[in-house]
Amino acid sequence: MIDLRTHPDRYHHWKLKTDEHIAELTLDVDEHESIGDGYQLKMNSYDLGVDIELADAIERLRLTYPEVTTVFVRSGKPRVFCAGANIAMLAGATHHHKVNFCKFTNETRLFLEDAPARFVAVVEGTAAGGGYELALSCDTIVLVDDGSATVSLPEVALLAVLPGTGGLTRLTDKRTVRRDRADYFCTLEEGIRGQRALDWNLVDHLVPRSGLSSFLESLTTYNAKPHQGPGGITLGDINRDITESTVDYQHIHVDLDRDLGAAHISIQGPTTVPASAEELHAQGDASWLVATARELNDLICHLRFNEPTLGTLWLETRGDLRIAQRYAQGLEAWRDQWIVREGLDLWRRTLARLDLTSRSIITTIADGSCFAGPLAELVFAADRSFFLDNGTVGLVVDPMNFDAFPMMNGLSRLASRLWGEPGVLEQLSTHTTSELDAAAAQRLGLVTFTPDAFDWDDEVRLALGARHGFSPDALTAMEANLRFVGPETMATKIFGRLSAWQNWVFSRPNAVGAEGALRRYGTGQMANFQQERI
Repeated sequence: MIDLRTHPDRYHHWKLKTDEHIAELTLDVDEHESIGDGYQLKMNSYDLGVDIELADAIERLRLTYPEVTTVFVRSGKPRVFCAGANIAMLAGATHHHKVNFCKFTNETRLFLEDAPARFVAVVEGTAAGGGYELALSCDTIVLVDDGSATVSLPEVALLAVLPGTGGLTRLTDKRTVRRDRADYFCTLEEGIRGQRALDWNLVDHLVPRSGLSSFLESLTTYNAKPHQGPGGITLGDINRDITESTVDYQHIHVDLDRDLGAAHISIQGPTTVPASAEELHAQGDASWLVATARELNDLICHLRFNEPTLGTLWLETRGDLRIAQRYAQGLEAWRDQWIVREGLDLWRRTLARLDLTSRSIITTIADGSCFAGPLAELVFAADRSFFLDNGTVGLVVDPMNFDAFPMMNGLSRLASRLWGEPGVLEQLSTHTTSELDAAAAQRLGLVTFTPDAFDWDDEVRLALGARHGFSPDALTAMEANLRFVGPETMATKIFGRLSAWQNWVFSRPNAVGAEGALRRYGTGQMANFQQERI
């Protein structure tokens, strides 16, 4: 079983060092500490285990070290920044693992870009493939001008796959590299160095080694003031118990229904309301806001990697709706406070991970539910939702549901849900903080079905059973297309276009067949490509 929980004390591959407003995040991969068998992580290449540590470090920089404004991303090895995803790992991994590994690395790089601190990639030596993609996700790329430092995206030429961790999209959309130059660059094995890399906007600065230290020092003056608040919070371990049929956290209980192919996820709402943002800050990682988001994030990742046959996430909440509503009202009132902003942002990233998870999402609102504030997003995120029409159950839409948790298409889940119906969205804004019953929720387009108590069990069970009977492949493609309506962003392009094509390439013989490039890389044999264009 893959465990996505870690802590700096247990890092094998990254070193995180902070000094007031500056942090150094050093990649120094232990080639013998791979997360899988049969390969070594040579040349600072990475697998999922390396990226789990990076994701953890990014999270801690936000929540534990809010005073940090500049993060230098560097290599701990001579003459190589990073060689990208480990080829032997990719060649030997299952399709399921490759796809979910790439999804996790893509999310991690988007979360890095989302962080308030300024990330500076210091490229000394080779930044190849995913190594250059890591640099591309940083705000600034500094290339050491020593005649050997190189950036490259050699995947097409060497491996018959794509620079799939955002590389193609970031070249043209983020760095505005002209597309004919991008085409040439992405078909080179050896990459580009020096002045041409600078002229083509592949890097931001070209610096001689002798002047590197003073140049990096000058970059730290850009963000001289702390960007955050009154000191970070310590992130402890996420505790959980796993059995064959259950997963238990402090705030989340999951029943694994293997006959229905569903994970029945019950989330406990807040039981008390802090009196102030200062009290919430004092609660640290034990606050409901932070603790539940971290648990849900870990659960989603756990299910992705370790429970591939549970195709449906059946979400419900339990608790007091009025306490959940008062909790949300407090968060809304304190949104200018650092800990609240970061807590809501943590929920935003967790919900984005839920949106991108290739599982059906069904949410049920029944007796004992407490869908308000962040929890109400689980209703709006659902592919299908059921609201028990018995006159005693409520749903609350709070002001934060309109703007605190935008999806990767830049729209709120409410706006995505009501895309093409701006009048209904405007009407909904007059109902905020009101407790809506089933009929009102359906009239406002918030839920799919509102069975009464007589039909409830059958309706929900039939929906779950029907989902289990469909093709998982078709459902994955359908849901990914339906969830993200409206405008495209760089993130939706990465996941909806680049990743989708990469996943297709990962199933093709030219990449993964016996004579494909991934299988033959490093063997001395040339790949034998099938020439049909599809």
